Amino acid sequence: MIGGGPAGSAAAIAAQQAGAAVTLYEQSRFPRHKVCGEYLSPEVEPVLRDLGVWDELMVRQPHRLKRLVLHFPRSTKRAGLPEPAWGLSRHALDHLLIGGVHCVVRERAADTPGAVIAAGRRIERQPAGSRQFGFKAHFTGPSTDTIELFFFDGCYVGVNGVEQGRTNVCGLGPEDTLRRAGFQPDGLLASFPPLRDRIAPLSRAMDWLTTGPLIYGQRLDAQARAGVYLAGDALSFVDPYTGSGMLSALLSGVSAGRAAAAGEDPRAHYGRCSGMLRRAYLVSSLFRFAIRTGAADLLLPLVPGRALVSWTRPDRSR
Repeated sequence: MIGGGPAGSAAAIAAQQAGAAVTLYEQSRFPRHKVCGEYLSPEVEPVLRDLGVWDELMVRQPHRLKRLVLHFPRSTKRAGLPEPAWGLSRHALDHLLIGGVHCVVRERAADTPGAVIAAGRRIERQPAGSRQFGFKAHFTGPSTDTIELFFFDGCYVGVNGVEQGRTNVCGLGPEDTLRRAGFQPDGLLASFPPLRDRIAPLSRAMDWLTTGPLIYGQRLDAQARAGVYLAGDALSFVDPYTGSGMLSALLSGVSAGRAAAAGEDPRAHYGRCSGMLRRAYLVSSLFRFAIRTGAADLLLPLVPGRALVSWTRPDRSR
């Protein structure tokens, strides 16, 4: 297994459960903070139960989330979540998942037949000025049972509670908008009044983390290559505002781990993942277009909140 994030760790645990001997290669130190929305949709519960880590996750007291609010420049949409979701930091989630892995080696390994590659999104060159960058920090202060998403000037910022009474503020924005804010997330947050007001009672508890450039893309039609199984962002990097990133990573990781343990044709793994993830990827791409063109401000308030949530979730019936 190459990569120790949620997809790689889930793959390792699933392969071990299937009776395979597993070595996990990861060059970063764990646990770690990482730019991430830190939102676990309700559908993660059966996945994490199957991996044997759900009870331990509950011991960490993730923040319970019941409502959703979308803020646009000219409108606001409020909805109840069909089922409660959870806020948990990547620091805690990574520590939880990687703790169940047989062996962790802090070095990179070459691709080998039977390898699961979950080493994160691809790095590609993009012309300066058109790139997207992400940022994240934890705040202290009053927390709510609501996940709030703010869309403005081509930016997305998500705000939700996590464990230990902290609030995660995570977003991404185009290079030109960030440049106008001096590449300072604090200045960017203050530029949109609804977000400025939401953050006002909070105090930042850590330095900003940044990442990028971010490139959306999917390899659901990946060709079988020497028995290699892609998972997580290496397979499909979806729009973070959908709230399905962690679920997608876990599902693709479990599929890859079981396939590798059984020596299954990689094409079966990619077909399974395509059935689960393609709808969510397509819908999120349409949402991204609507947000970029301003159509979301007019159209999304007309969409029922429950439909908006369900359309962006992987299809586990596949």
